[in-house]
Amino acid sequence: MVNRLLHPQEVEVFYILPTLRKHFAICLKDKGLMQKQIAELLDVEGATVSQYVNEKRANKIKFENNVLEKIKESTERITDKLSLLRETQHLLKFIRQSNALCTIHRQLSHLPETCTPSSIGCNVGGELSGIHH
Repeated sequence: MVNRLLHPQEVEVFYILPTLRKHFAICLKDKGLMQKQIAELLDVEGATVSQYVNEKRANKIKFENNVLEKIKESTERITDKLSLLRETQHLLKFIRQSNALCTIHRQLSHLPETCTPSSIGCNVGGELSGIHH
């Protein structure tokens, strides 16, 4: 746990996005892609992919099974950088709306007792602008 109040967006940037990339790398490796191909697709260094696959990076949070299933489904649709961006946004929206963000946020930061997704607006419904599934 950190010693300061984190905003939901900080949780997404510093914890959720790296963990998503880690799971993408693992799923892509399981599909038979080589480390160099994964690095190019995810726009990261080859060493970063190695650290993801060997569980040496992005281990601060654990996703629940429903999120892991969505990640596997999304990985099947990732073929280029545009689809990577689209699937990442789709997953972030799912994580917000399923209250997984709230659960992770509570594990990482001291939140007020009265903090709920609806009270701060971090799981507002509706399609993200320009994103269609």
